[in-house]
Amino acid sequence: MATTGEFALIADYFASWASHGDPDSGVALGIGDDAALLDVTPGQQLVVASDTLVAGVHFPDSFDPYATATRAVGVNLSDLAAMGATPRWVTLALTLPAELATPAWLAPFSRGLQEALGAHRVALVGGDTSRGPLTITLTVIGEATAGAALCRHTAQPGDRIFVSGTLGVGAAALALMEGRWQAGAALTEQLLDRYNAPQPALELGQALAAVATSAIDISDGLLADLSHLCRASGVSAALDSRRLPLVAGMARDAQSTDWALCGGDDYRLCFTVPAALHNAVPAGATDIGEITVASDDPTLTLIDLNGASESRPLDDWRGGYDHFGS
Repeated sequence: MATTGEFALIADYFASWASHGDPDSGVALGIGDDAALLDVTPGQQLVVASDTLVAGVHFPDSFDPYATATRAVGVNLSDLAAMGATPRWVTLALTLPAELATPAWLAPFSRGLQEALGAHRVALVGGDTSRGPLTITLTVIGEATAGAALCRHTAQPGDRIFVSGTLGVGAAALALMEGRWQAGAALTEQLLDRYNAPQPALELGQALAAVATSAIDISDGLLADLSHLCRASGVSAALDSRRLPLVAGMARDAQSTDWALCGGDDYRLCFTVPAALHNAVPAGATDIGEITVASDDPTLTLIDLNGASESRPLDDWRGGYDHFGS
């Protein structure tokens, strides 16, 4: 099948459905000029985040193009959920090898992108295309009430630590796809569905603005991301592995616990709440531990499945994925 030219590619697969001057979208000028013009809501701050997904690193080389798009959207919007922001706009930088610049790949990718962004009322407003190894970079732009965005550096000793949804799904799904693990048909379908199309906890993030003291997106693994939060806030933490929320049907054993703690790719929220507001936390979140006072070097204390407790400096725990780590 013939390769699609760059400008025809943009026109046929992206500009054709992107917002153009729609007052509800806040897009005064979208795709077609050197840059977009956006109307920011008065009293709001812009919240901006970028994530890059690389074939063979963030998804398998032969990954379905529709799922590639829905996964890219979910991964990126999860960062805005962690800030308590409402997503408004997105830009796409798409690098494609020549063999994928065809309708067979572009049509399902475009459809997945349109449907995933449309589900959250996010407008595609620009980007770039180039030739090279398959790489998708989305920059998402949202809004949050000025001064009300959730951050990592504001956790306080005595706060309870919560996570949303269930953990260990990303690592379990990857183990399934790589043939390292097997599960029943229903559980397999559930895990792969969530890997293919992560559902960002946007409504929860927005609701937490009135309750939480801090929040972070769980992308690299709970231990790694909670450590980032603790380091930013200058606090320590204690976690109980027995409380980790797992998908129904997954055994509560050493493997599933390790996936939940270190596996990454879950795109859930980890957030902290003052103990007095424990009962005000929205449904669907699980209390898994406590923020504690840090000594000279912040630590993380982990209670294992047998009830044994171990405390180490944050950097001594095996964390999640690190692109440049050993």
